[in-house]
Amino acid sequence: MSQGDLMEMVNVEHLTKLFPLRKRLFSREKHYVYAVDDVSFKIEKGKIMGLVGESGCGKTTTAKLLVRLLDPTSGNIYIKNENIADLRGKELKKFRKNIQMIFQDPYESLNPRFIVHDTVAEPLIAQGLYNTEKIYNALEVVGLKPPEEFLFRYSHELSGGQRQRVAIARALVIDPIFVVADEPTSMLDVSIRADVLNLLLALRKKFDLTVLFVTHDLAVARYMCDSIAVMYLGKIVERGNAEEIIKNPKHPYTKALLSAVPIPNPKAKRKRIKIGERVSDAVNPPERCRFYERCNYKKDICKRKYPKLIECCKDHFVACHLYG
Repeated sequence: MSQGDLMEMVNVEHLTKLFPLRKRLFSREKHYVYAVDDVSFKIEKGKIMGLVGESGCGKTTTAKLLVRLLDPTSGNIYIKNENIADLRGKELKKFRKNIQMIFQDPYESLNPRFIVHDTVAEPLIAQGLYNTEKIYNALEVVGLKPPEEFLFRYSHELSGGQRQRVAIARALVIDPIFVVADEPTSMLDVSIRADVLNLLLALRKKFDLTVLFVTHDLAVARYMCDSIAVMYLGKIVERGNAEEIIKNPKHPYTKALLSAVPIPNPKAKRKRIKIGERVSDAVNPPERCRFYERCNYKKDICKRKYPKLIECCKDHFVACHLYG
């Protein structure tokens, strides 16, 4: 594989998204929710990076920023060396064909008034690239065969798995170079989740796709991803190779997440790590470790200063004063 093939397809630098809160009566102080705070990471071409964390940690907000469904407060988003954070109007619309998103809920993300043909054709029409053959090919490649049997169905006439395959076809029909998959199997029956995950892996290999895979499940992240970034209250607390993160976690939050993953062996035992229940406030958070309230290893410095993301071992980064 040449050096060009190993290029960084995605490079996120100091990405931040603040949501302003309504001012209180007679108050001059401004309050913001720090949904995403100074997040940086890179994804190589053809690789899958998992973004892992509990609900409300900023995963979906990060995903929407990367496809520009939300405008960043600050920071840079380089897709194939082009900074899309500053794109507006026609330039942004033109670039959108390169980035697509697969949403979490196929029951909500598909327009119930559209037949399958209209749903899959929508990105092509928006870019002025309508092509019937592309629609047929997209349905075939996601396993909806023969396409003629599905083209004129409405979403309510499809199963959950079929709906998500339509959503995947819609994302791929325009030949993107980067795809964001936001928990694409969390709303599906357990019996069909593996089929959709295997489909995504096959499509990644077939089209050499670069993927950001958002999930709260570390077991799924291990199965799907080449690298993993663990997020907590808007911050990346640990990042590295997927197997390294799973087998050698450093951050107390990552360790707690892993301890909650079931082991498919009734004889095996794993000690559950209990952490504090009180979660730090994401509104104007103080300059301390975001995990301070729940950490079993907190020190005085944790209360005074947020730890920097440092390389604790080769290509393994952690934001924790235990390793500073």
